[in-house]
Amino acid sequence: MKIVSWNVNGLRAVHKKGLFMPFIEQYQPDIICLQEIKSEKHQNEIDLKGYEEFWNPAQKAGYAGTAIFTKTHPLSVQTNLPEKIVEKYKLDDDQYGNPNKEGRVLALEFSNFYIVTVYTPNSKRELSRLNLRYEKWDPAFLEYIRLLEKKKPVIFCGDLNVAHTEDDLANPKQNEGEHGFTKEERKGVDNIVKAGFIDTFRLFTQGNGYYTWWTHWANARARNVGWRIDYFFASKKLVPHIAFSQILADVTGSDHCPVLVEVNF
Repeated sequence: MKIVSWNVNGLRAVHKKGLFMPFIEQYQPDIICLQEIKSEKHQNEIDLKGYEEFWNPAQKAGYAGTAIFTKTHPLSVQTNLPEKIVEKYKLDDDQYGNPNKEGRVLALEFSNFYIVTVYTPNSKRELSRLNLRYEKWDPAFLEYIRLLEKKKPVIFCGDLNVAHTEDDLANPKQNEGEHGFTKEERKGVDNIVKAGFIDTFRLFTQGNGYYTWWTHWANARARNVGWRIDYFFASKKLVPHIAFSQILADVTGSDHCPVLVEVNF
């Protein structure tokens, strides 16, 4: 089973560039997980034959949102974080809105696993959303995937808006303490790893120079001055089934590139 994840930074924009359908035709994924779709289903002209489409757009128009397209019919579908977890961590409105109403989490259940796509809140350049993320979102999301894991193994993917280690960005020293590379954000990923979830890319590839996001400034993508902030994590018990995990850095259309994992059952 081939699964791809892509922060498209506007699904309609990527499609209008003529880059979304060729990507699907080339890689033929069984499951497509998208983040930052910035639209609702009825606003898109995409016709994916053979796929069922599940959408979780943000309440705010043209913002955030997730979607999953799948060739296999899911056993169940869940949108957003459960209310009990939201209440526990007081995930309510801040100056930007309510993070649980921004279409940030979408989960599908299959016979052997759950697939979850997530678009983690950005801490903002001035770190104005760091506390919400560190104290509320990260522990709430981790509790959610651990709750799912009690039933069956979990694969979760998406834009986590953080480079976990110094190998995950081109200029770690210069960006120490900046949004996307604070101790608090990195600790959120540490906690995911401590909970037994595996960064699938690192099962196959070590070292630096492998990135999934590049700023539009200073020809950063051509020079590969980027950040690895898009991931596939999997429950530890799934590791024997993971055949491959890679970054599709040559795929254009967004400031992020897709990531891919192949799982054998």
